[in-house]
Amino acid sequence: MKKKDRAPFIAFRPSILKSAAFGVVFAAVSSAAPFLLHALPAPDAPPAAAAGSPPPAAPRRGSPPPSPEDGAVHTFGFQGTEFILDGKPFQIQAGEMHFQRIPREYWKDRLRKARALGLNTVGTYVFWNALEPEPGQWDFSGRNDLAGFIAEAREAGLWVLIRPGPYVCAEWDFGGLPAWLLRIPDIKVRCSDPRYLAACGKYIEKIAGILRPLQVHEGGPVLMVQIENEYGSYGNDRGYLPALKALWEKNGLRLPFSTADGAAPHMLEAGTIPGCAIGLDPAASGKEFAEAEKLGRNVPVFCSELYPGWLTHWGEPWARTPAEDVLKDLRWLLENRKSFSLYVLHGGTNFGFWAGANMGKTYQPDVTSYDYDAPLNERGDPTPKYFAVRDLLAQYRPAGTPPPPDLPDPLPAVDTPDVSFTGRAALFDNLPAAAGCPQPRPMEMFGQNAGFILYRTELSGRRSGTLAIQELHDYAVVSVDGKILGTLDRGRGESTMTIPPSNPPGRRLDILVEGLGRINYGPHLLDRKGITDRVTLEGMTLMSWNVVPLPMDEAFLEGLRFVNETGAESGGRPGVFFRGFFDLKETGDTFLDLSGWRKGVVWVNGRNLGRYWDIGPQKRLFCPGPFLRKGRNTIVVFDLHRTAPAGIRGFKTPE
Repeated sequence: MKKKDRAPFIAFRPSILKSAAFGVVFAAVSSAAPFLLHALPAPDAPPAAAAGSPPPAAPRRGSPPPSPEDGAVHTFGFQGTEFILDGKPFQIQAGEMHFQRIPREYWKDRLRKARALGLNTVGTYVFWNALEPEPGQWDFSGRNDLAGFIAEAREAGLWVLIRPGPYVCAEWDFGGLPAWLLRIPDIKVRCSDPRYLAACGKYIEKIAGILRPLQVHEGGPVLMVQIENEYGSYGNDRGYLPALKALWEKNGLRLPFSTADGAAPHMLEAGTIPGCAIGLDPAASGKEFAEAEKLGRNVPVFCSELYPGWLTHWGEPWARTPAEDVLKDLRWLLENRKSFSLYVLHGGTNFGFWAGANMGKTYQPDVTSYDYDAPLNERGDPTPKYFAVRDLLAQYRPAGTPPPPDLPDPLPAVDTPDVSFTGRAALFDNLPAAAGCPQPRPMEMFGQNAGFILYRTELSGRRSGTLAIQELHDYAVVSVDGKILGTLDRGRGESTMTIPPSNPPGRRLDILVEGLGRINYGPHLLDRKGITDRVTLEGMTLMSWNVVPLPMDEAFLEGLRFVNETGAESGGRPGVFFRGFFDLKETGDTFLDLSGWRKGVVWVNGRNLGRYWDIGPQKRLFCPGPFLRKGRNTIVVFDLHRTAPAGIRGFKTPE
């Protein structure tokens, strides 16, 4: 079944949808890039392939292919339509995983499993917004350690393909772009807007500084860098992509570059750059490859994303892709010796508030899990799909190539006991200072990047009737004088409700808004959160608001005033933090079951595991073993609707 038949938003997104290329090429002979291979092939290299001709046959005998483990200087580029590594044809067999979605302690495990599958390369996106949460404030610690991930990949014997955006899509909030860009009211992204390009320049300078010593010709494992992502399905600013490429080159990258787009003429025309390899998402037929070859670029064309699974939105059934569908496409690529990357080999988790969203007929936020029905599941366990892919790759392993290493030992998993709740903190008893404004403004305008935000006003003139929120982003709980009237959900197209007459008339209106994931694909990227326009009551625009940012970050949680009680009491106003604990003799991965809860967020030992929502399909949140400790573990749950806690316990399995 094609992807467009499985996800509603894909009707808006091309059938060749996901794009993110890994392949990179050498644009032209240049003294600044001495490893270009157009003019001087190595003595034992095959003849250069003419444009449109089939690539040379893969060698079936000979010495093992080069490995990045040796730390030696290597050459990588292309000769005509063929990728060339150390003078010989090289078929990229890659699997994608995103280091910022995986606990750092588990990078080695996931990379070793990629190598055990039989792959020679790993690809990764780089999420700019996680690295630079505020302008000029960089964080390369923990899961953000790009250089550390590349070092782990080299140790595992894998070449590395870097896809640093700046925009990456990836079902990640704002496609990886930092939310602080949205504080500029009229900014435009993914184009030549000078304010946007200035921010991109600083980001590229920072990332290039990390990548320079890790390039293949410097003895590192990094083969290639991708320019932007899926640009041909977004825009046609012909100066934008070359400007990004020039910034990378200005900052010392001498690697080949690539682009990635769907195999459609308009996308390839708008999204490719002469001299760069052409990635297709997906491509597993001669027709798709021929579409790119019509450009006459005489560069490698490859499948930059082959989908063994798919993404899932809240309120949908889990997306599933039969293994036989994947194997059919992969077999064609192997038989025709086309380079490829599995998107994704391992998805990981959208911890915190990082899950993105799509916009089709309506708004569609992504679930917290990024399991993706991938060959390695959310906690990194090999699935039957993994072993089927491994067996197929083994059938095409060239003679003389040693078999891949064995799988590492499984990581421990634990069931956890029931949580004992000991305290509660009502949100409305813990509100920070408010900011006054004539009309509502989105959270970005208050310096807030994610979380919740409260809008409060005193009613006058109109006290009842139809309440309308213009451009609600994304989910609101509406109260009058502390009494909840109902909810509005952008994903359901809801923007109005009735405030009934009361005696005495209602006075204080509260609208508590949760910002879900920012849209990460398509023309609606400028997805500010909160109330982004105005509120009316029976046609009267409501004025004079007090706005309370609620980022729900570490500092906010530390300031909560908990009342020491069992938390079992019902009644009171919903919107409560519940604090509890559970004890462990041994740590390991677990999945916390939130089946009895409504909608909110969970923290364990201060780590934000992400969002839960009773509309499903996800009922259990992944809690990695490194987030836990022997002895007492603390859990905090914020629920928008419950006034008393439900049960929680951990299980070894996700469902």
